[in-house]
Amino acid sequence: MDSSAQRFQQRPLSIKLWPPTQSTRLMLVERMTKNLITPSVLSRKYGLLSKEEAEEDAKKIEELAFAAATQLYEKEPDGDGSSAVRLYAKESSKLMLEAIKRGPRAKVEGEVALSERGIAAKETVFDISGGRRAFIDAEEAEEILKPLKEHGNSYKRICFSNRSFGLDAARVAGPILASLKDQLIELDLSDFIAGRPETEALEVMNIFSSALEGCILRYLNLSNNALGEKGVRAFGPLIKSQNDLQELYLMNDGISEEAAKAVCELLPSTENLQILHFHNNMTGDEGAVAISEIVKKSPALEDFRCSSTRVGSEGGVALAEALASCSRMKKLDLRDNMFGVEAGLSLSRAIPVFPDLTEIYLSYLNLEDEGAESLANALKESAPSLEVLEMAGNDITAKVVPSIAACVAAKQFITKLNLSENELKDEGAVLIGKALEEGHGQLVEVDLSTNSIRRAGARVLAQAVVQKPGFKLLNINANFISDEGVDEVKEIFKSCPDMLGPLDENDPEGEDLDEEEGDEQEGGPHEDELEAKLKDLEIKH
Repeated sequence: MDSSAQRFQQRPLSIKLWPPTQSTRLMLVERMTKNLITPSVLSRKYGLLSKEEAEEDAKKIEELAFAAATQLYEKEPDGDGSSAVRLYAKESSKLMLEAIKRGPRAKVEGEVALSERGIAAKETVFDISGGRRAFIDAEEAEEILKPLKEHGNSYKRICFSNRSFGLDAARVAGPILASLKDQLIELDLSDFIAGRPETEALEVMNIFSSALEGCILRYLNLSNNALGEKGVRAFGPLIKSQNDLQELYLMNDGISEEAAKAVCELLPSTENLQILHFHNNMTGDEGAVAISEIVKKSPALEDFRCSSTRVGSEGGVALAEALASCSRMKKLDLRDNMFGVEAGLSLSRAIPVFPDLTEIYLSYLNLEDEGAESLANALKESAPSLEVLEMAGNDITAKVVPSIAACVAAKQFITKLNLSENELKDEGAVLIGKALEEGHGQLVEVDLSTNSIRRAGARVLAQAVVQKPGFKLLNINANFISDEGVDEVKEIFKSCPDMLGPLDENDPEGEDLDEEEGDEQEGGPHEDELEAKLKDLEIKH
């Protein structure tokens, strides 16, 4: 064991987690500012804050949270500050949520702030998605949609999600929507035909689409409607008229190869598209090729999700090559597809194009060692602000972990690391732990569950993360940690047990079939050799 690890174990209670450094406080302000100006479900409901307003709010939130945490720390000066850290994080989250729900002081562009005028702003959001999921008939539609018929209303954002419109209700809604189409900028029709027969559902879609044809939207959500090609084409008039879309969501829509081709055919322009989500469809390779054509023509794309879409190697390569046109990419989610090594290599060639990348989700892509190593090397040399890295379930072995560890060591802003369900073993776990030792002040979660890790690897990981100021969860469940090793890890987290995930699936007697019989048992030659190597282990940056 290296000398720093020995010193840590000898005096575990000497670590003081409070107060945070000034740089840590500033990083929290920066992160909150980014969250406050990032589009979300809540921001669409309450309005998106300007950058200036978000910065002002973030500074105030941090100051209030810091004061509350300091007050708690002063009441228990003998503690290590972990309670103060948890309160700091909790208060920051709570106050940030309040700021989002308060919404911008100037609700829409061109409006003067209320504080300057002393009058109430007109409502801009009409949302009937709250409450239980239910059918809506013509009579209820007349009642619920009354506000939309008021003369001079200012509704710009409409959400009909979670309420199933039948044909009679659609005939009520159609003329109302048609009267508003010149002022609408956001439309959420996700899950609005649930439980309807196909013939009725298609007619409802036709009514809504015809009524809204020509409106200039920046946000369109048609998710959870089992569209298929017929549904996509039923929305043809609406989709064809969209030249300025910034966000498009087609998740869980039964988007097959034919449906994907229809979307590609109908969309007139994606020049301003920033967010495109195709999660949980049956797109396949040919469908992915069609989607890649959309991606290729979307230079402003910042957030692309094509997860759980049955895309194989051919489609993965097509998407990777198309993504090379998206230099503004910040969030990329390709999880749960069948890319394989070749698509992984293609994607690694696109990675350097994304200097602003902050989140990348590459789990369950059959990358294997070759694909994972190529991607890790590409990420190490780019994406300096990377915050989330997920590569779970890719058959990665300890052989290529040095490259992954070097990437992790270079990413000082990382908040979440997920390498679960691989074959990293102790050697890999130790390298990852070493990579996380220095810096990484924003780290929140590490998941190396199901990796055949034993006592030494678990210990190094625990020691690496326990002192991080805002850390919340280490998941090392479903490994082969001995009973003594479990006790040791729990002792390291003695003052903050909530930060250690459950170990109920750990198997102390677990056997690694790839190792020789003599190396299988805890404390055997494998363990001794690893202990001897730890003090000389280095991560090359």
